[in-house]
Amino acid sequence: MTDPSATIRAGQLSIRYLVDGSQTDSVGMFELTVPPGSNVPPPHSHTRNDECIYVLEGTLRYSVDDQTRDLAAGETMSSPKGSVHQFSNPFAAPARALVVQSPDIGAQYFRDVASVVGAGGPPDKAALIAVMTRYGLVPAAPPAGA
Repeated sequence: MTDPSATIRAGQLSIRYLVDGSQTDSVGMFELTVPPGSNVPPPHSHTRNDECIYVLEGTLRYSVDDQTRDLAAGETMSSPKGSVHQFSNPFAAPARALVVQSPDIGAQYFRDVASVVGAGGPPDKAALIAVMTRYGLVPAAPPAGA
């Protein structure tokens, strides 16, 4: 069995699960590290999960629907199920955050994403969307005129 606390590398992002609630459909918690200028997931929503992010160090730009904030250590923001959200780190230092989901999407989601992203060459967007869909994530439509 895989150690749920092992660090998962999905591209430039690091995910370290602290509580994997996916097997019991309960709350989950993981630590997310986002280096400066990292490739990050596209704007998306969750069909089954509420999510809350709490920044531990650095600054993380976080958007939920039409609100964008630069969250410093000690600040939080939540994205209710169905809201379109995304994050980035356009700053000079790495950002580290605690992410809580209810119910949890699970560490396996990030392992599946990591296998697509780490396959070599540019990521297969269709394969990434298939993984997202399997776990109830919905990529957001591009903004009008984009």
